[in-house]
Amino acid sequence: MLSDHWHKSSLSGSTGGGCVEARWDGAAVHVRDTKQHGQGPMLMFTRGEWEAFLGGVAGGEFDLPGMTKRS
Repeated sequence: MLSDHWHKSSLSGSTGGGCVEARWDGAAVHVRDTKQHGQGPMLMFTRGEWEAFLGGVAGGEFDLPGMTKRS
């Protein structure tokens, strides 16, 4: 059963825009677009897939040229 507790980045504003939120159900991480208000599709990742993604983010794997990192 999925928890109703979703997590959204503290860097996301309250005015909408391009935000995603995620939740863990004990077996997988579910990710959705906040603009869909819970009515759109959800992506699902295993724990290993999610940890690999977070490692790539932390390691700069997805950085774009000229992009500055927030501290």
